[in-house]
Amino acid sequence: MRLARYLAHAGVASRRSAEAVIRAGRVTVAGETVTDPARDVDEQSAVAVDGRALDGPEPRVVYAVNKPVGVVSTARDTHGRPTVLGLVSVAGLRLYPVGRLDADSSGLLLLTNDGELANRLTHPSFEVPKTYIATVGGGSVSERALAALRRGVELDDGLSAPAGARRLAQNRIELTMREGRNRQVRRMCAAVGHPVVDLTRVGFGPLRLDGLQQGASRRLSVAEVERLRAL
Repeated sequence: MRLARYLAHAGVASRRSAEAVIRAGRVTVAGETVTDPARDVDEQSAVAVDGRALDGPEPRVVYAVNKPVGVVSTARDTHGRPTVLGLVSVAGLRLYPVGRLDADSSGLLLLTNDGELANRLTHPSFEVPKTYIATVGGGSVSERALAALRRGVELDDGLSAPAGARRLAQNRIELTMREGRNRQVRRMCAAVGHPVVDLTRVGFGPLRLDGLQQGASRRLSVAEVERLRAL
């Protein structure tokens, strides 16, 4: 197995981040500093990061959490705010979030120690769909506004990709996105005259938030993880 992939499977970081760790000279194999992410290793290779020996690949797990507003979707926060890692208690496993969900938004977020899967789920080329329900201001949402969201709207960083959009109530819409720019749902809604008041992610690929209480988590089944891999 290549060294970068070995580190990702050991829960050190995503594969891309693991490559940076290796090139920075922080990894040794049998006591020798290695800077080539493609170096072949196995469980007998005595791999260490920053002098700490790795026990080998951890079992791959994926958890779904229902992130509350005010919780940040990072592994740690310099301002002392609660993070999503506090929503899952798994002894001995180093989990990290798959992508981001704004602190002022709630809903479905995945945590995993599978760096390769995390990279695939967040890489723009795979266009993994994410579904949101937004409560908006600006009065009743018109068909004209929905049509604009479906075509794509002009943002300060360029035209957005088309989104699936349908009205659930006068001031509530469901949006399905296949790209993930910073605060994109909020910016798109504001661009069509309907600033977001409340935003919840309810779907990530084939997964749904159904029945998962706010602040709660659950481990995905093998079948659910395989459906994610199939994306």
